[in-house]
Amino acid sequence: MTRIIFPLLFSVATLLGTPALAAPAALADDAPDSHTVVRGDTLWGISGKFLKEPWRWPEVWRLNREQIRNPHLIYPGQVIVLDRSGPYLSIGRRVGDQKLEPQVYQEDLKDAISSIPTQDIEPFLTKPLVIDEARLADAGTVVATETSRVFMGPGDTIFAKNIREDQKVWQVLRPAKPLVDPVTGEVLGYEAAYLGAARVTANGTPATLEILSAVEEIGTGDRLVASDKPEVFSFVPHAPVADVAGRLIGIYRGVSETGRNHVVTLNVGTREGVDRGTVLALHRNRGSVVYKDDDGNKESFVLPEKRYGLAFVFRVFNRVSYALVMETDGQVAVGDSVRKP
Repeated sequence: MTRIIFPLLFSVATLLGTPALAAPAALADDAPDSHTVVRGDTLWGISGKFLKEPWRWPEVWRLNREQIRNPHLIYPGQVIVLDRSGPYLSIGRRVGDQKLEPQVYQEDLKDAISSIPTQDIEPFLTKPLVIDEARLADAGTVVATETSRVFMGPGDTIFAKNIREDQKVWQVLRPAKPLVDPVTGEVLGYEAAYLGAARVTANGTPATLEILSAVEEIGTGDRLVASDKPEVFSFVPHAPVADVAGRLIGIYRGVSETGRNHVVTLNVGTREGVDRGTVLALHRNRGSVVYKDDDGNKESFVLPEKRYGLAFVFRVFNRVSYALVMETDGQVAVGDSVRKP
């Protein structure tokens, strides 16, 4: 059980301490007066019923900073009420029904409504995903399998070197393709294919491990990194403080195009000021054309980019981040640009 206090006193935009945007959040054309929360709702989706730009919902919720950063924010059955004078959104009472004052609600955490569809990103929250050269050098390595079988699965035994005695559970991965910056050609990191988890049953050189779970077969040469602790995804959408100019460098499962609610890889990370919860605008690269006039003279033109969607960053590394495509009016393609919205 958790206790959540809703002061309903201040605009979140002020409490977050971020600079005011040029224009206030605009209401959707068919914004309702209220919405009753149901299972499967997200804060982004609910706000989309009220606002033209649903990612700006922190500006209009009458909550405080600590509560707005908590994903255990609202629950099925609660009523979200729109006050058009702000606009403001409040929880659990209609504007004018009662005097505004702090209220206490108690709900089971498992019923909480999250910022975005967490089922779409849950597999990405604790998997290594990106391994830099330093971490790859310190990783353990599977040197043998029981009875010299080529591939192993849950319950089988493997033997590995470079396994620390203070770490019992390890994630097994296979370093896959290098992530290359499309502009500079630099290797930003190595995207890892998650294979499963293993637990140390006997220390030594090599150490003995039992495979706990496997999504693919595990074999000699696969790498092991310390298992990360699971984290609760509790970040609200916000624009980056500084301008961001990046590219979409990959799409999960190796396809070249995708759409809404799919995961994409970006060539920007903490180094560029991106953190979890950052919202970036997707821009379609239209390429260039060569115009030839009647006299045979040629001119080249780079066509302007077109903004066509939004992506919500949920996992960040130094030079790479992963984002969920939240809105799009067309296909999302590798090579498209990401910018501050």
